[in-house]
Amino acid sequence: MAWELILGLVFFAFCAGTIDAAVGGGGLIQIPALMGALPQTAPATLFGTNKLASICGTGSAALSFIRRVKLQWLLLAVIAVFAFISAFVGAACVSMVPTHILRPIVLVMLVVIAIYTFMKKQFGQVHVDPRITPKLLIFAAIGSLAIGFYDGIFGPGTGSFFIFFFIRFLQVDFLHASALSKIGNFMTNLAALSFFVPKGHVMFQLGLLMASANIVGSLLGVRLALKYGSGFIRILFLILVSILICRLAYQILLAA
Repeated sequence: MAWELILGLVFFAFCAGTIDAAVGGGGLIQIPALMGALPQTAPATLFGTNKLASICGTGSAALSFIRRVKLQWLLLAVIAVFAFISAFVGAACVSMVPTHILRPIVLVMLVVIAIYTFMKKQFGQVHVDPRITPKLLIFAAIGSLAIGFYDGIFGPGTGSFFIFFFIRFLQVDFLHASALSKIGNFMTNLAALSFFVPKGHVMFQLGLLMASANIVGSLLGVRLALKYGSGFIRILFLILVSILICRLAYQILLAA
């Protein structure tokens, strides 16, 4: 590969890590960049390389949040285990569900999430330290199972779905929801890599270069999230969801 292409991908990986650390959606930047730079490469290899870079940034962001934001360890464990299991199953079922069926469903869900978040100004602005109860753990398990499976089988908007679910059903604010979503995203990425690596669908040299930039970006993203708080993350969240809506709508129109 030419050095200018590599440097471009490293830059986009940095940008993806910054955005992903705060609200998710790094794949919106990283995957199109890989596809544009390597148009002849198999999509599975591009996705695998993207996951290698993403998991490093997501893991770094998760560790940073855990050090600075108070989180319940039992809750983290439930989210991590169920997200990994369902993402692994989703990846195994990826060929069974055509993406053209999923896109309209996901589009409608994202529109509802955007309207709900925009209309409810206090949504995700107040944090209530969740009391660990069987009901809370069941909610966390169900949400992690559903979103993890979705990430394994399709993927776009996974971070946004995690954040919305944690705010709506666990009564946390955007900052804590973003921290919890990093745990879920890390485990879904790990599940995907457990499929891609044995099949040889990862370009390790490029992936590790991008991973380094992704980590640096994620550290910046966490700092911004912690400094500016839930109000800042809410704005980024609405922007990201709006971009996802436009992207999916465009893909549906192209396929029509």
